[in-house]
Amino acid sequence: MHGIDGGRDRGGKNLIRAGGNSGTTRSPALVGGSGVHLEYSDGTVLLDASNTGGPLGHAHPAMVEAVVEAARFPVATEGQLWAERDAAADELVDIAFAGETDWVGGVRFGLSGSEVNDIALSLAQALTGRAPIVARERAYHGLVGLARDVTLQPQWHGGLSLIDGGVRAPARTTEVRTIAGPDGGIWRTAGSTAPRHPDEQELAAAFPGAAAVIIDYTQGGRYYDAEYQERVAGAARDADCLWIADEVVTGLGRSGSWFAFQGASSRPDLVTMGKPLAGGAAPAGAVVLSKRVLDLLRAAKWQNYSTFRAHPTMIHAVRAHLRVVRAEGLVDRATAGGRRLAAALIELADRHRCVERIAGKGLHWTVELRGPDWHRWFSDTGTPQPADHVVAAARSHGVQIGTSDEAGSLFIAPPLIITDAELDRIIEALDAGLTAADELLSRVVV
Repeated sequence: MHGIDGGRDRGGKNLIRAGGNSGTTRSPALVGGSGVHLEYSDGTVLLDASNTGGPLGHAHPAMVEAVVEAARFPVATEGQLWAERDAAADELVDIAFAGETDWVGGVRFGLSGSEVNDIALSLAQALTGRAPIVARERAYHGLVGLARDVTLQPQWHGGLSLIDGGVRAPARTTEVRTIAGPDGGIWRTAGSTAPRHPDEQELAAAFPGAAAVIIDYTQGGRYYDAEYQERVAGAARDADCLWIADEVVTGLGRSGSWFAFQGASSRPDLVTMGKPLAGGAAPAGAVVLSKRVLDLLRAAKWQNYSTFRAHPTMIHAVRAHLRVVRAEGLVDRATAGGRRLAAALIELADRHRCVERIAGKGLHWTVELRGPDWHRWFSDTGTPQPADHVVAAARSHGVQIGTSDEAGSLFIAPPLIITDAELDRIIEALDAGLTAADELLSRVVV
């Protein structure tokens, strides 16, 4: 394992931490990691099954080499010409958007997914002269600027919230119009697994006068099908507003294709990327503009600048990551791993009465549990919830699973380098966790 031991036994008296999952018990500190495994201060080693920011796992040799190489470069601000940054943009388009270059116009790098979503939304408002934004229910696009405004999962309370016996959330800075989100899956206890789509009346009410519509492909456990995307894209075209595809989670292979939007024939005006872009070795974001949007900027000066945006560490990491994904065939690996997980998750759902719904694509899956309705879940309690019990049981079997701070929602998103044997270990640990949730369910009225 690779790590720094200095923080192994220190309590950390001064760091103000963000609110995490529902339970208040403090977990052991993370001190190292290698490949698909994490090492903690109590000596525990866990298989990392939920980390969308680490597509190549931890301490991947190519990423370590890239960061070391970058450290030898001067700090090149975004205002300075730098050949490496130009090459990174070209490589991103040539590798990740291969076959898509007929509509791709250009790249602007950023510091995070939240930031580039705010950049894309702000640009849409400036170009259209309109303010309203369309997003779908249960969306999450970040906690910065306009990205915070369109974060609609109820437990986030618009982001930046304080919970102290009640909920105090900041006001939105712009009008947000909400449309239905997809609600399908591959398994559920009752009803159809077919995706849900916004109807024509709903779209006609939301889109006129809007600056943009932004859609993501996994947040809140909602995964898009082609028809959903086509309906949204068509409504945006008819209303002459910009369509932003938020690929912060799904971009660069996670969904079993380079981008989730490639599952349909329509193409966005802007694409945003974040979490996995630099292979987990550095914070990173990017917004890709279509040729249509770039043409609108030809005669304009786009005042959008940051000192550390496209920092050498990020740029070297982005280039190294893209090359590894291509060389190791990790997009195809995500497709094959997704098929394996789908079959195993259905088998688990058939055996565990606590499971409500299974949905996902590639190497990103959501397991929803019976329990609190997400429409009414506000994450305003420190009491451990059903998902927390599953996570605890899975940890005891050597696997770290995420919950996204929801009462009954788990997500499985291991590194793209994961092997079949390691996927089987995740399923075994999840089986143990769902058994614990079954026992909990038997003691309460749902």
